[in-house]
Amino acid sequence: MISERLPESEYTFLTTLRRLGDRVEMKKVIELSKLNQSQIMAAAVKFSDEGMITIEEKETLELSPSREGENLAEGKFPEREAIELINQSGGSVTFQQLPSLLKMKDTRNVIKWLIKKEWCIREGSNLRLTSNGKDALSNLGYDEKIVSFLYEHGPSRIEEIEGIPEDEVMKFLSERKDAVKTKKRVLRRLTLTPKGLKFVEKAQPLKEVTELTSEHLTTGKWREVSIKRYDVRIPVSLVYAGKTHPFRKIIDEARKAFLELGFKEIASPYVESTFWDFDALFQPQDHPAREMQDTFYVKRPDKAKLPSEKWIKEVKRAHENGGGTGSTGWGYRWSKEESERVVLRTHTTATTVRWLAHHPNPPQKVFAIGKVFRREKTTFKHLPEFCNCDGIIIDEKATLANLIGTLSEFYSKLGLKELKFRPSFFPYTEPSVEVFGRLKERENWIELGGAGIFRPEVTLPFGCKVPVLAWGLGLDRLAMIRCKLDDIRKLYFCDINWLKEVPLCL
Repeated sequence: MISERLPESEYTFLTTLRRLGDRVEMKKVIELSKLNQSQIMAAAVKFSDEGMITIEEKETLELSPSREGENLAEGKFPEREAIELINQSGGSVTFQQLPSLLKMKDTRNVIKWLIKKEWCIREGSNLRLTSNGKDALSNLGYDEKIVSFLYEHGPSRIEEIEGIPEDEVMKFLSERKDAVKTKKRVLRRLTLTPKGLKFVEKAQPLKEVTELTSEHLTTGKWREVSIKRYDVRIPVSLVYAGKTHPFRKIIDEARKAFLELGFKEIASPYVESTFWDFDALFQPQDHPAREMQDTFYVKRPDKAKLPSEKWIKEVKRAHENGGGTGSTGWGYRWSKEESERVVLRTHTTATTVRWLAHHPNPPQKVFAIGKVFRREKTTFKHLPEFCNCDGIIIDEKATLANLIGTLSEFYSKLGLKELKFRPSFFPYTEPSVEVFGRLKERENWIELGGAGIFRPEVTLPFGCKVPVLAWGLGLDRLAMIRCKLDDIRKLYFCDINWLKEVPLCL
């Protein structure tokens, strides 16, 4: 039986709840009582166990504007700006006029929203304002109201967004994911039971202290106070420990795994010549990967310093007719000027092939981890900048079985027990395989990288006459599996809520 003399925090909690009535949100109890959430939760659990209050729990979503949402709230939605400009232009514009009107290079997304909202219709090569579009000139849509509300009020639950039906909020979340951040919350409502109402009528506040001071002892005031009891089972506020970024942690684990396997770490610059990035790897100079839409070329400097003439001559021969490799080469006229072009490296294989050229004699086991750059469209699984992990083993007795065994051991150290290797093709390895992995059964297989044995056209021009095992692995994909992410961008975006909650042990 609970004593009718209650600690001040519990007495305040019960009397506040009596004033507010039935099914009161915990948030309102906190605001009125001036108690913190830990005190409220402790009291709620205690009196719920005694049957004096009931606690209703409901999962909900808390919304807050993303950076894009804040930009939209500070200005105008692009489609709203578009209908205003179309209206000023007489109600109709051509598709070719829209980019200059909006001062945007790509207006496809704007056109999509204009048609989806039925603000405009297509008429041949024109966009014409509809009656809905004219009405919208003086009325904000639900999506605009939601973004404005979140920008003004800060993080809010779905049911707290005033004047917007919940189904419209859910529709907004599915259509404009980039404008808002969501977080799962538990909504708690508290109600005093008849037993609780009777009890609070008789309850009296009791002054509690957490420790006895010298003043209590010398003056005798210790007789007037009660020592506060602690219940370690009561929920308290979460404390988030400082930790290494999860992607940084996985990179460090990869580095440690290779070092434990006896490898040496090497490095090279981000800015490379196409000689080391492509030519040394027997990639033809007309290969699609060298196109401007796939590779970042550097304007200044516009030329790179090439290595020794001997290497240039041998690489040229391998490309044109195979040289002394037993191959027929690619059968075209190799250009030294093309190999002098400057690029942001597209893979760290440029690092390992440079090392091979300077250290052609076995045994060698080296790896490189670093950023690489490709002109990829940013999506949930592609980025223009990502982390690559390359390695080579130069050994007289090296075989494809050794390669598969090495990669299997490497990935097992990083927590991946299930791997599969599928035959593939790369210009600079033969045989070649693609590596796929997953953490658990029934999960999707994710491509992790490519591997194989360097072709003679890669190794012989640099005087290496023994097998060379090589691989290039994407650590970003591995991080997606380990962190259970479905969007690779989350590894790089500063989502503080995710960073707080991601486990220390992945």
